[in-house]
Amino acid sequence: MGSAKDIVEFCGVARYLFTDFPLGNPCGRPYDLETQEGIINAAMDLLESATAPMTTVQTPYVWDETSEWKDNYMKVDDSNRALLLELGRQRMAAQATVKKR
Repeated sequence: MGSAKDIVEFCGVARYLFTDFPLGNPCGRPYDLETQEGIINAAMDLLESATAPMTTVQTPYVWDETSEWKDNYMKVDDSNRALLLELGRQRMAAQATVKKR
């Protein structure tokens, strides 16, 4: 199961369930149990039904109705550089607080 179709298919895995979601989210959004269950069931079905090596099946799920996440995924430019830097600093501070506990 995964989201990086080109990479996974290049590796030649036996069976691959592809979901066109942002990397790190192959089963969907956190707490979206309905989508997660559907994706897990599709993966189990693929394990049973694949009859040939290097079988890829794509799920019917979409992240959202627009392709905006693809346009903005990992985008860093002058329009958002300062914001991303500040968000990164905030995240590191929050992680440091958790480590102290």
